[in-house]
Amino acid sequence: MTDLRITTTGDTDTILEDVVVQELRASLHGPLLCPGEAGYDEARKVWNGMIDRRPALIARCAGVADVIAAVKFARAHEVLLSVRGGGHNIPGNAVCEGGLMIDLAGMRSVRVDPVRRTARAEGGATWEDFDRETQAFGLATTGGSVSHTGIAGLTLGGGLGWLGGKHGLSCDNLLSADLVTADGKVLIASAHENADLYWGLRGGGGNFGVVTSFEYQLHPVGPVLAGMVLYPFSKAKDALSLYRDFIADAPDELNTIGALLTSPDGVPMAGIAVCYNGDLAAGEKLLRPIRAFGPPLADHISSMAYRQVQTLLDAAAIRGRRYYIKSSMMQRISDDAIDTLIERFAAVPSPLSLIALQQLGNAANRVSATATAFSHRDALCEWACISSWIDPQADDMNIHWARQLSEVMRPFVTGSDYVNQIGLETEEGSERIRAAFGANYDRLMALKNKYDPTNLFRHNQNIRPTA
Repeated sequence: MTDLRITTTGDTDTILEDVVVQELRASLHGPLLCPGEAGYDEARKVWNGMIDRRPALIARCAGVADVIAAVKFARAHEVLLSVRGGGHNIPGNAVCEGGLMIDLAGMRSVRVDPVRRTARAEGGATWEDFDRETQAFGLATTGGSVSHTGIAGLTLGGGLGWLGGKHGLSCDNLLSADLVTADGKVLIASAHENADLYWGLRGGGGNFGVVTSFEYQLHPVGPVLAGMVLYPFSKAKDALSLYRDFIADAPDELNTIGALLTSPDGVPMAGIAVCYNGDLAAGEKLLRPIRAFGPPLADHISSMAYRQVQTLLDAAAIRGRRYYIKSSMMQRISDDAIDTLIERFAAVPSPLSLIALQQLGNAANRVSATATAFSHRDALCEWACISSWIDPQADDMNIHWARQLSEVMRPFVTGSDYVNQIGLETEEGSERIRAAFGANYDRLMALKNKYDPTNLFRHNQNIRPTA
């Protein structure tokens, strides 16, 4: 092996002698991958096929000791560092160019305590891993809406999901977390230990360290009434107006997504997806208005296991496709907003793209804006434009469509984005990231000064320290 060129935290290149790299390799239980080695190209890929960065080193951690060793190495040699969990990482922050990527994808264990109704999961687990274990005991917690989403990224950014109306966001159900900080120490963050850090982890993103395990509160969740109703695009305005009115008085048991999408045979449609977590007979009665309207093109609502609900949207989130996402929070869905979405979707360049309005949920709304780092508690829903395509030659037109739509939607949104959808500061701008954290930004910056004053963990929706 030869000496290795690597990117530093100062955005310059330096050379690491081979002996230094071999010392890191020997300190890890999991493999350390360099460009050209077996497994490297697969390890650097994330869900979004747009991301094509090449780390100089990838530490595929087998446990907490590996994470500590990798963090200490990055700090000692001032190496640019990124952290990958086990799921999507939509903007690709998990992969750094020329630095060291800490990869937790092999750390996926989930241990359930059915008596206390808690579960502890490692940082590389996906919600599919998590739900498989918890549902064996008839338990679950709020965990997104696509099964192969990672628990880490979703929770650290807030965590919208199908159970949010009754049980709040993923971060609202986080009881504790084990974290490797920038100085290589392992801290427990909970309401009783390092409570300031616990507050920051619930919505502050990956700014404070590497979370190696998450402990969640679980809830009894049996069969639910869920699925999607589809309507002709000619009735999209009426369908989205119905959606807006329908969720205005939604009970805690219900969470929803309103959407504009294209069928597999190329037909544009409107849709309403639902998950009712309560008495099934009551749910049938509640959902009649959206099932009777139209009549619909298709009604796929039925009683199903919660694990099946988590897979309903998987076909719209295929790994390896190219994705570009714009989103923001909305407090209300106006007629003008509906008209704008329909007009712009009619010109969508890719049939794989969609527009979604994902409801936060009543329980999520009842939490104070400052109780956790996730501050968007007054939002009705997250609006998201998910531009998706396959051909790299079509990048410009699909990105342009999403950006234009985001611009014309500005009058109808809060101007504060869901942090999980935002890219790096160098790509998005510091003001957009600051706005995503809202009124909690200054408190988060104080935490950054305390736990990561040199900004080792910067390859994220970054909160710059001032210390």
